[in-house]
Amino acid sequence: MYSSPMLAKLITRTSLERLAGATSFRRGEEYFAAGAVGRLRVTDDLIKARVEGTETYRVELRDERGALAYDCTCPHAADGNFCKHCVAVGLAWLAEPASEATTARSGRKKRRDPWQDIRAYLAAQPPAAMVDLLLEIAERDDALYRSLLLKAERHGGGDAASAFRRAIDEATHSRRFIGWREAGAFARGIDEVVASMAELLVPATAATLVELAEYAIERIENAMEEVDDSNGEVGDIVYRLGELHVKACTMARPEPSALAARLFRLETTLPFGLCAFDAGTYRKALGAAGLRRYRELAEAEWRNVKPRGSNDRYDVSVSRITRIMERLAEASGDVDALVAIKSRDLSSGYDYLAIAEIWAKAKQPDKALDWAERGLKASPDHPDGRLRDFLVAAYLKRGRHDEALQLTWGQFEERPCLEHYRKLHGVARKLGVWPEQRRRALARIEAVAERVATAPGRWKATRSAPDSTLRVEIALWENDLDAAWESVQDRDCSRGLLITLAGKLEASRAGDAVTLYRRVVPSIVEQSGNAAYEEAIKLVRKVGAIMKAQSLSREYGEYLGELRARFKPKRNFIKLLDAVRHAQARSPG
Repeated sequence: MYSSPMLAKLITRTSLERLAGATSFRRGEEYFAAGAVGRLRVTDDLIKARVEGTETYRVELRDERGALAYDCTCPHAADGNFCKHCVAVGLAWLAEPASEATTARSGRKKRRDPWQDIRAYLAAQPPAAMVDLLLEIAERDDALYRSLLLKAERHGGGDAASAFRRAIDEATHSRRFIGWREAGAFARGIDEVVASMAELLVPATAATLVELAEYAIERIENAMEEVDDSNGEVGDIVYRLGELHVKACTMARPEPSALAARLFRLETTLPFGLCAFDAGTYRKALGAAGLRRYRELAEAEWRNVKPRGSNDRYDVSVSRITRIMERLAEASGDVDALVAIKSRDLSSGYDYLAIAEIWAKAKQPDKALDWAERGLKASPDHPDGRLRDFLVAAYLKRGRHDEALQLTWGQFEERPCLEHYRKLHGVARKLGVWPEQRRRALARIEAVAERVATAPGRWKATRSAPDSTLRVEIALWENDLDAAWESVQDRDCSRGLLITLAGKLEASRAGDAVTLYRRVVPSIVEQSGNAAYEEAIKLVRKVGAIMKAQSLSREYGEYLGELRARFKPKRNFIKLLDAVRHAQARSPG
């Protein structure tokens, strides 16, 4: 099989550098030159390879509807980046010699897939030669040896369960903490065993798989306490094992009461609780008798739980049994039972809201309102914002407009911010009183800004300028550029908002946009560091584009000179600035 002609168009040195960036491309070149890329496996539109770095990474490059798609198991690629390992594989593919075969249409040489040649060779060998070859490889490959041994145990009628347990023990054993760099290799060892276990999902061995999956999940979860699974690879294996266990239980139908007891123990005792061992998930396997036994165990444990107060510490075991009881109540549709369970923990306003929402969903608005109001009374000094929003909506629906507006105002006064201003706008607009409420809110913002500016502080020797950040946020939300511009005159404001405002002013008020960009550039440069310098240079270029469009190239040159004189000690910034100055000097006009 030959590789796709499209890949030849998508993978070039230029495209690799464009996707990766200069730094990652250079590191990828180093990896390729050092021979870190293993054998390539190429099909029509897919390239696979392993790259040896701090650990072994698996890389894929593929043609996806005319675009180069990629995957790598390294953390940098997990964030969506085209990493150095992808670059190394791309360069290795480019270095592969093409075959002599040509296409009739284009006359271009095509790349042969060596795996196809190997397949053809192996297919022609006698069985005995294949057995010898496989045994020879298994002597060097521990993973293949373990896989073959497990298959041999099953095929030969030996004690497969014991063999699998030994393999699970070996794969999950660690004598020290496993950091994130080593976690991938640890996960692959477990994954190899789980892949073999999946072959037991047939009627004859499903019961064995039930036992082994429970054993493996418990072993892995306990081992994870000594593993940095930041990439989630070990956790993903546990999830898959959980799905395998559900299928095996449904197929094998183990004794219901015993299964219920094991499921309940796993649900309440595992360190991380990655899999759901609740009654709902295993409803088919448990049947009526198993569900009844599961409920008995849960209720017996629940009777030992004391109501939680606001000062009580969080208890994982209590949280788990509470979750179990809630699921049982939800499955039965018993709203009163669910509320009774939720009522055992009323340590926060949100707990009251959760009960209010249950009653609202059950179409019991009076009970919902009662619980929400009880929550408000339970924490009058710092009510939960979501609880307050629920009450505002309920009051508006019932025509209790003054109470709705008062609650919304209380939230805004406690913490003036754009989010609370928008809430106030929504309520006041519905009630037809927004103009006067807006004036009141803006006056409140101004008063707060003045008070903060004049308040004595440890680091303030004199009065500072009021901060206009919130006022500018509101003006931008209201699309009032005049108010935003007026608010930043002789006042402090967050740098990000100044840049945002400048961007919105570029089209209609270019001079004001330049003023704002020039205002923020020095504060960025003063931060120091290459990232700050690059950010500042982007804004300097923006200033240049605007000024040149206004035929102010000479003034722009003077501005660049001012920056150079002011920040001359910052050598890295000056290098970037000089590049801009040279480009400006070469450009006409």
